[in-house]
Amino acid sequence: MADDEDWSSNANEALHISFVQAGQSEPVTLSTFHPRFTYPIFGDEECIFGYQGLAIKLRFTAHDLLPNLTVSYDKEFRPVDEVGPLDIEDALREWIPRITFQDAAKFDSHVQQDAKEWKPPGELLESYTSRGRKFEIFSGPLTNPAIQQLVDRIQILVSFFIEGGTPIPLDDQDWSLARWRVFFIYEKLSSLPSSRTSPYSLVGYSTTYRFLPHESRPIDPQARSRTHNFALPPIDPFSLDSLPARDRISQFLILPSHQSHSHGTHLYNTIVGLFLADSTTTEITVEDPNEAFDDLRDYCDYARLTANGTFSKIRFPMSSQQLDPKLFAKTRGTRVPTSKLLDLPLLSTLRHQNKIAPRQFARLVEMYLLVQFPLSVRQSGTMRITRKARSADEEDRKWYYWRLLLKQRIYKKNKDMLKQLDRVERVERCEDAVGVQAGDYERLLRKMAEKGSVEAGSNVTMETGGKGRRDKGKRKVLDDEEEELEGTPEPKRAR
Repeated sequence: MADDEDWSSNANEALHISFVQAGQSEPVTLSTFHPRFTYPIFGDEECIFGYQGLAIKLRFTAHDLLPNLTVSYDKEFRPVDEVGPLDIEDALREWIPRITFQDAAKFDSHVQQDAKEWKPPGELLESYTSRGRKFEIFSGPLTNPAIQQLVDRIQILVSFFIEGGTPIPLDDQDWSLARWRVFFIYEKLSSLPSSRTSPYSLVGYSTTYRFLPHESRPIDPQARSRTHNFALPPIDPFSLDSLPARDRISQFLILPSHQSHSHGTHLYNTIVGLFLADSTTTEITVEDPNEAFDDLRDYCDYARLTANGTFSKIRFPMSSQQLDPKLFAKTRGTRVPTSKLLDLPLLSTLRHQNKIAPRQFARLVEMYLLVQFPLSVRQSGTMRITRKARSADEEDRKWYYWRLLLKQRIYKKNKDMLKQLDRVERVERCEDAVGVQAGDYERLLRKMAEKGSVEAGSNVTMETGGKGRRDKGKRKVLDDEEEELEGTPEPKRAR
């Protein structure tokens, strides 16, 4: 048998993804790129056995996203016993619609059809211009047949670019599909190669899912002895959209050919803006974000809270006359009432007004407070807090308090793990984690300052096309505290 390597192809390099539009006499390619990974389909090694000179071409019409697959190769491995070449079409069959396997000539014929009047389905939410080119964002529920067809055709890209991403089961019941909302960015082209060509070309898309929160209430022991009026359910059906809910950004993809052009920022801000205006949305969350999307989210949220005046209402710390004497305690083990440093009821109100999840809001507040310190203080690390809250320098005291709040959040998230360490190691791990988190905040703030968002609250350019490799590209930050702390609620996830 010939060397396996002679017959093995790298799946990522062999697969070419293209978007095409109608030309004068034949389809014209707008962009071509490779997937970031293919292991969900071709296995962890991302190799395809049995071919030499393998080329897999997955083409999409740029407007209605009709897919087409063609496989070509120079040589095919001749089967030996039970060893034979991989059936590529069979491997892809469960990931793409059946129409993908139609003859290439039929696909080309569809591309060349008159599509100049075609428009993306859903409601037009925003139009904007970037680098002299026009773009539009449309949105609608997944129950819309036209939107469902587009998602069915394009969502294989989720497996190619979003780590751990899975296709949406489109055969679900309507009441379940109604919880999904889809957002599309299309470029509206001004220069077209043919009078039949659609001016619309896909740039990216995102999906959101609506959760109905469950609120547990304490049981009244005397309720059983009371008589209650009971109302029958209404005869007329009601929509889930009328109930209070948390909206979660689930999938978020900007095509590689359109990244680094601010489209991720526009799409994220449009999604958040829609839900902020929706009185039934109580909170906007993100499903398992990777590092790139974390940055995008931080940039946009920070800019928005700066621009809408949220940050300007926060004072830290509160007046020294209001500070609890225990904040200055010298005895080790004294519970430090960090809740006295910030107006927690005000923060809760601001968080709910902006519909931001608790942990994300806490991080944004930490970044805002950090930027209030002179650079000399921020660069000093722990050098300026040897006397902690008893320092004669007000900036040194505030710096100690800021680190104390950060330690508290980190410690609470990792409390179970930290309790297993001895005190000395626990303190070291906590201090290291605070330093890492503070350093990451500085990185974000520098990038935002370069874009002018820290002072002006403008949009920050940041795109994400997926979640990176299997480590998900996530920052690992442990949260800390040497002293016992009390105050804000435990965050949901540490970064």
